[in-house]
Amino acid sequence: MITRRSPFLQENMMIAAARLEPGADAAAPWQRQLSGAIRDPRQLLERLGLDARLLDGARAGHVLFEVRVPEAYLARIARQAPDDPLLRQVLPLEEETRSAEGYVLDPLEEAQHRPARGLIHKYAGRVLLIASPACAVNCRYCFRRHFPYADNSPSRAQWQEALDYLRGDDSIHEAILSGGDPLAASDRQLGWLVGELEAIPHLKRLRIHTRLPVVIPDRVDDALLGWINATRLQKVMVLHINHANEIDQTVVDACTRLKKAGVTLLNQSVLLRGVNDNVATLAALSERLFEAGILPYYLHVLDPVQGAAHFDVPDDEARTLVSRLRSHLPGFLMPRLVREVSGEASKTPL
Repeated sequence: MITRRSPFLQENMMIAAARLEPGADAAAPWQRQLSGAIRDPRQLLERLGLDARLLDGARAGHVLFEVRVPEAYLARIARQAPDDPLLRQVLPLEEETRSAEGYVLDPLEEAQHRPARGLIHKYAGRVLLIASPACAVNCRYCFRRHFPYADNSPSRAQWQEALDYLRGDDSIHEAILSGGDPLAASDRQLGWLVGELEAIPHLKRLRIHTRLPVVIPDRVDDALLGWINATRLQKVMVLHINHANEIDQTVVDACTRLKKAGVTLLNQSVLLRGVNDNVATLAALSERLFEAGILPYYLHVLDPVQGAAHFDVPDDEARTLVSRLRSHLPGFLMPRLVREVSGEASKTPL
């Protein structure tokens, strides 16, 4: 059975992400871009000059998981190219409505690892905080496309339970901000949360998993760099880029600003049918990442989330691709092929 994300929740997620903080005079440019993202399948097809016959399938997928594409990302998608690898990541398809054996709502069983609202603790030494329920772009293969964000979006007061959990476990050395996309939250909120985290003596590192510097590079503004520069915590940002065409000069410039602020930049990709499932594309991605100052980190096989089976690349094919990729790249540009398996102590190498 395919379930639909509540339109009411989706709308409130966007409003929450884009609203102004009390006392602010105007929305930042990135907030205006976030709130102005394309959210209608017909508009997406028309803007890209695509065949209207794609609309029925796009609408069917959109009902289950709403389309969202910001203008900065749209500008990198080729016109009149239905197989464009960037378009394939964001265009809803009728295939999303088909049930597939083994594809479920919560493929990583995260519901079993939530000791406090907005907090996921699966691995030793680190915890994940749902810092924002919103995303700037809705990737069609997202393993959290069915995540219960309404139950995991703490207010500032409600964050205290999660913060108390971290304070009470001195084996935790790393806090990971995730979502949604954590950078969809306001800088005032993020600055407050990071301030609370850095006051916990045993925390050493702050890791941020985000796609916003890629899909809306203007997100890397002075306000964001302000709280990043201010923290004592070591800073790691894990970006999510699946294809070299996602990295234009605006993304390179955003990465340069982050590196100047002392942020270590890594990338994780998902191996996706029709997007990056060949050696040449994966090699070009690693090369382009390094040019932008980003090191390849993980290449994930697809998490079996309901609605995404058409992106699957079988494990044997994935292993063959990575084996061949080694002959094209130096070792430091080779991402690690992994699967996330619920209950395991770490990512599982393939």
